[in-house]
Amino acid sequence: MENIRSKYKTKQRDMLLAYLKALAGEHITAGDVCDYCKEQGAAIGQSTVYRQLESLVDEGLVNKYTIDSNSPACFEYVGPDVHSDKDTCFHCRCDRCGVLIHLHCEELKEIEEHLLKEHGFKLNSMRTVFYGLCENCAKEENTR
Repeated sequence: MENIRSKYKTKQRDMLLAYLKALAGEHITAGDVCDYCKEQGAAIGQSTVYRQLESLVDEGLVNKYTIDSNSPACFEYVGPDVHSDKDTCFHCRCDRCGVLIHLHCEELKEIEEHLLKEHGFKLNSMRTVFYGLCENCAKEENTR
């Protein structure tokens, strides 16, 4: 059952939601959505895609991640039963290939709790990004 905050249902919205659901757990950019729509032969403009994505974020069906000012925002389908504030999520971004890794880690939750308890600082895990090398790039670097 979709969130009651949904404004209206359209074919474009249905196509976008189906695409996001099929890739649940993955980070998708608006550009990825536009490319998919073109591949499907759908006449959906870029501004419509952005508007629909923002609407889905407002409804709580999709999380939006802004990593830095040089990268496009990423979107992730979370569904109607998941609220973005319930789950602690950090991100790792590879300096070399740019891959974004969605990270759920108990040890990092402990750091988040420590920062609040000991330092009075409430960390926004959804905006916390660790930079370094992904596993593949680190392997390549070690073989050089």
